[in-house]
Amino acid sequence: MISIIIAIFIFGLIIIFHEFGHCIVAKKNGIRVEEFCIGLGPTLFGVQKGETKYSVKLLPFGGACIMTGEEGDSDDERAFCNKSVWARIAVVFAGPGFNFILAFFLALILIGCIGIDKPFVASVTEGSAADAAGLQAGDRIVELDGHSVRVYREISNYLTLNPSKVDDELTIVYERDGETYTTSLTPVYDEEDGKYYMGFSGGTRTRIGPFEVIGYSLYEVKYWINITVDSLRLIFTGGVSVSEVSGPVGIVDTIGSTYRESVAISYFAAFINMVNISILLTANLGVMNLLPIPALDGGRLVFLIIEVFRRKRMDPDKEGMVHFVGLMILLGLMIVIMVHDVYKLF
Repeated sequence: MISIIIAIFIFGLIIIFHEFGHCIVAKKNGIRVEEFCIGLGPTLFGVQKGETKYSVKLLPFGGACIMTGEEGDSDDERAFCNKSVWARIAVVFAGPGFNFILAFFLALILIGCIGIDKPFVASVTEGSAADAAGLQAGDRIVELDGHSVRVYREISNYLTLNPSKVDDELTIVYERDGETYTTSLTPVYDEEDGKYYMGFSGGTRTRIGPFEVIGYSLYEVKYWINITVDSLRLIFTGGVSVSEVSGPVGIVDTIGSTYRESVAISYFAAFINMVNISILLTANLGVMNLLPIPALDGGRLVFLIIEVFRRKRMDPDKEGMVHFVGLMILLGLMIVIMVHDVYKLF
């Protein structure tokens, strides 16, 4: 039960921040916000503050920022549809943008508490590819196969996110005693584990100063955005099947199992892992909402960008129909993913 409550809290926090982004930027641009709600379905309770009703709905998932003239024409000069295209772009982009802002503040908490996994080699397996390449404990990896490296996870996740590289020779640039060296190695397949290994380990968390915390927190957000984009690339290229993608049911199960395993260690470990999952989820929601898919913020931005070049608004009825079709497709996909999630539970 506690894991479900934690999952609802995490989802709620992420969605509130997303919708608050739309709301605050809409108000700053003089757009009338009729209702700001948390959840979906019938209203449990609400309060009217000025022109906006703030309410809590029955179903504890989702939320909305309802603006006048958002879905069609309106005579109200403060309606969304009557504002400049750049004001509307700012309002639509603000939702995903606030997801990234939330990810940054959560990263400040995470890194401020436990530091960062700097890309130092902790140990090298004797006789491994890394050993043959001359790597030693204490080396700092600065570049892997042409990609700059700032955290160890970028190394450990590289082969997973780039399965086509497992049989390739990888170029590694590393620092040792203030000098920079370049070497290369080819990952070795372990039949027992069914995985490819480079032959070295690392990732020990290191405490850092306050200014470094800010810089690495920004990089943490960038890291999770890249992970989301790379995961989407794998889905579209067939590297990952739809059945391997998790929806709300799978995410709640993951949150629950992570919490139970973490709290067995300590409540602090559970807190840190919940913050880490929250960073992943809010960055993921930000990226997903920016995809140029009808019904999502990214789909709405496509129409607004077209309007910028056409200097004329798209037909609201036609745009609305496109978004409706996109919504139906997304709902269908969510049902498929949910069925797979439930199936995997049993």
